Amino acid sequence: MSVVIIGAGQAAAQLIDSLRRRGYAGAIALIGDEGLPYQRPPLSKKYLAGELGLDRLQLRQSSYFDEQRVELRLGRRATAIDRDAKRVELDDGTLLNYDHLVIATGSHPRRLKMPGAHLTGIHYLRSLTDADHLRIEAHVGQHGVIIGGGYIGLEVAATLRQLGMEVTVLEMADRVMNRVVAEPISRYYEREHASHGVRIELGARVLALQGDTNGRVSLVETDRGGIKADLVVVGIGVLPTDGLAQSAALACDNGIVVDEYCRTSDPAIFAIGDCSNHPSAHYGRRIRLESVDNAFEQANTVAANITGTPTKHDRVPWFWSDQYHHKLLIVGLADGHDQTILRGDPANHSFSVCYLREGELIAIDTVNMAKDQMAARKLIASRMRPDPNKLADISIALKDCG
Repeated sequence: MSVVIIGAGQAAAQLIDSLRRRGYAGAIALIGDEGLPYQRPPLSKKYLAGELGLDRLQLRQSSYFDEQRVELRLGRRATAIDRDAKRVELDDGTLLNYDHLVIATGSHPRRLKMPGAHLTGIHYLRSLTDADHLRIEAHVGQHGVIIGGGYIGLEVAATLRQLGMEVTVLEMADRVMNRVVAEPISRYYEREHASHGVRIELGARVLALQGDTNGRVSLVETDRGGIKADLVVVGIGVLPTDGLAQSAALACDNGIVVDEYCRTSDPAIFAIGDCSNHPSAHYGRRIRLESVDNAFEQANTVAANITGTPTKHDRVPWFWSDQYHHKLLIVGLADGHDQTILRGDPANHSFSVCYLREGELIAIDTVNMAKDQMAARKLIASRMRPDPNKLADISIALKDCG
């Protein structure tokens, strides 16, 4: 038996570990266009700030892959999947045969499409190389413009301020992180960034980027005027990296479509992590998650299925973001909620927002509230129907709000 994994990130590293722990003794090949698997979340935070070295960023050292008998094909790109022959072709012409193929290609940044998008000094943050290039150009006193007020944009804004840059965040919506958190969370982080000297422009539409005589970005043109820029960081979302799957005629729709076992439309091929679109029994719809936790859990699910233990993937997802000394943790998916309840006072720098749908707790946003976040994972999974009055009383533990 042989397993070939395309993509060398968090999901792939966890899959290898889970397979071997479950006693899988067959061949494993790992294909990745970068180096050894590493953590991506710190790229916008501690790694960019210079507080975390490459050795701590890597998920496993090279000796681990030797010990686990993994054939590494790093610095290589998979170019084609021959489903009939069960074979993957690499960009150097190498052919790898598989019994089980796992696609873990992740996602990639959405690119700007406007005049000046080709200028140098415009950064997208997805890879180690991206972070290294950005750090080289981040100089004290220079002006950095962040396009997009989501997780990545705000995390980078906080880090660039820490590095001594002047920072402006341009967000087209009327509040930051508007697609993922409740309004009290957005307003809290807007105030925190402002208190650290970050200028946030809400409802701002970027029209074009202008450059100097050397072809380097120097100005961001908005519907409100021009903003000086020594560098620009674009954080306007990501797209699933599913081109290889599409070329192999696998079903794709906002990612690679998989069933509850993480199996694609080809029973010999699985897809996990950011690139996969899976059914959620808990939420009753298909979802694609950009989450380390989801990548980790889907890898465990696939390892179980490959080793003969039929296992469905149905977990309540969770996400996090570190900005300055504040930890934002989100449990569950708030789409479709009909009520929000605030727990605690944002002025105390520790509070939560609970989302209810027809009386059921479906999600929670927490800021510096680890107890609420930990309790919520079990409560949301068990479909808790809390008492709204108790839920609003921060003196009552979340687990006692039923």
